[in-house]
Amino acid sequence: MLWKVLLGTASAVAMMGVSTTAYAGNSQALLKRLHDKGILSDAEYNELLKEDAADAPAPAASAPVVAGDTAKFVRATDSGIGLQVGPATIKFSGSVNGFYVYDNAAKPGANTAVTGGIASVGGNTSAVRNGLLPGFLKVDATTTQNGWDVGAHFGMYPGINSAAWGTLGANNGGQPTALATAGIDFRETYLTIGRKGFGELKIGRAIGLFGSEAILNDITLLSSGPTGGNAAPANTTLGRIGTGYIYTDFQPQMTYTTPSMGGLQASVGVFQPLNSLTAGAQNNSSPGFQGKVTYDGAFDAVKLHLWASGITQEHKFVAGGSYTGQGLDMGARTTYGPVTLVGTYYTAKGLGTTVLNLFDTDAAGKPRSSEGYYVQAALTQGKFTLAGSYGASYLNYTDAADRAANPTLVRVNSSAVGQLRYGLNSWVTLIGEYINSNAKAHNGNSATSDAVALGGILFF
Repeated sequence: MLWKVLLGTASAVAMMGVSTTAYAGNSQALLKRLHDKGILSDAEYNELLKEDAADAPAPAASAPVVAGDTAKFVRATDSGIGLQVGPATIKFSGSVNGFYVYDNAAKPGANTAVTGGIASVGGNTSAVRNGLLPGFLKVDATTTQNGWDVGAHFGMYPGINSAAWGTLGANNGGQPTALATAGIDFRETYLTIGRKGFGELKIGRAIGLFGSEAILNDITLLSSGPTGGNAAPANTTLGRIGTGYIYTDFQPQMTYTTPSMGGLQASVGVFQPLNSLTAGAQNNSSPGFQGKVTYDGAFDAVKLHLWASGITQEHKFVAGGSYTGQGLDMGARTTYGPVTLVGTYYTAKGLGTTVLNLFDTDAAGKPRSSEGYYVQAALTQGKFTLAGSYGASYLNYTDAADRAANPTLVRVNSSAVGQLRYGLNSWVTLIGEYINSNAKAHNGNSATSDAVALGGILFF
């Protein structure tokens, strides 16, 4: 177009000294400037304005950005990895870990058979695997709408080992062969609604209440603990699950948590009813219920964290009959300077052992009782932490008929863990660990295994 040539010519003229003033503006403003200087006649000026208007792109169909309109802003969050997008905050957090684990397993024999035992049997093995935690990536989108704090939360937990898919998804045994792939355990997807003075309502799939404090305060959460089988690594090791507490699990729920009242806080929830892993077919018409109470306080230099949690659920057999699974868990963590001590205890009936509803009844559908505990100590000096723990879980028969039908049923699983951690920086912790695991059956059978784990874990 002619006006584009003239603009280029005008720019060249300006560079040669016709105008020594730098001029900034759009093409119409520059045309006016040329007209005012007499370079363009009135007719030329008007004609070029028409051509300029015809060539100009159509304006984008969007609302104007006005002062104070924060819905159009994007900025980094004050902390964490994330960004502020108008009224919403999007944050990313996660973890990656890996350990070389050598497991010195018990040699198989008639006297090592323990049904439900956690000690490894079958020969020595090596693995490069996840610890008790798989890797995870969490995405949280939160905002305040009409005075309510609301959020959408998603948690993906991929292991580093290949999964052999089955009834338990990514939590089945591993498949250490070429061309296999790791599994994503999508543990979390829930929404939250809350406000000051109201507390918070959670709806979706998230960690349970019963037994949650036991695992969250366990030192093996950062490392390996008992392997649960090392020849074909699954998504995770056992950690102290089954040797001190029953695994809380991630469960569909609707849970309300009160505001903190002087350090005291309570949660209560309605949960998806779970079927037994070992009893007969079930058709459960009533939900499960869980609750938890925590207290945080400080007495001079001593910091104290106390908790108690409970669970109850009625189970109905398709063939008729029912039983109720219920349990109580309690514990404490105290910190004084560099020393942290933890102690927990649980008692249950109709919950089984290791995970919820495993070996929870006998063949007649009568609930078995169980209990367990662990004690733990940690000493931190600079970047080093030396820690150790011991725990056990017990499972009882219902009667003589149960004993006669299941002679190798586990009576007690126990483990001792020694751990050394080094905080390389705020993201990475290097860990070395020794684990002794024992399983004993009611008939006297037993198995013992020892493992060594070396690796690290990263959090962001």
